[in-house]
Amino acid sequence: MTQLSILCYPDPRLHTKAARVDLVDDSIRQFAADLAETMYAAPGVGLAATQVDQHIQLIVLDVSADKSRLLTLINPEILAREGECEGEEGCLSVPGVYETVTRSAWVRVRALGLDGQAFEMEADDLLAVCIQHEMDHLQGKVFVEYLSRLKQTRIKSKLGKLTKKTKHERVTA
Repeated sequence: MTQLSILCYPDPRLHTKAARVDLVDDSIRQFAADLAETMYAAPGVGLAATQVDQHIQLIVLDVSADKSRLLTLINPEILAREGECEGEEGCLSVPGVYETVTRSAWVRVRALGLDGQAFEMEADDLLAVCIQHEMDHLQGKVFVEYLSRLKQTRIKSKLGKLTKKTKHERVTA
């Protein structure tokens, strides 16, 4: 397996809409495994293909405390949603930034599994939030876009300085 490079906001590639997966084959299964390895190493609870510059509709999630419940959703669609919850979110593409976002409290999702078969599932709490967050990535949306323009500008500035500092440290090391 391979750890992949995660794009950082405000990289314009994060705003690319992902294409549907036509065929779940060994290359898709291998990519899903690499995506999961990258998510666990980061560490995170979800990662979308878009975040590693692969613009296909594939996300991996694992909100379990012991990292034992890996979930892979291919071509996910939200069929129904209910309620509202507000919580602090972070993102592997927006390192060090945590902000409050409002999401649906419950979702019903249809997706393909790694076997290529369609399935439906219901999710609430953290899993529901995580699914919605990762599905936003597939539509080219990053969670900071739910925030005010002022907060978005501050986050871009902060991450821009961090990126410049990191590049400078690599050059001088």
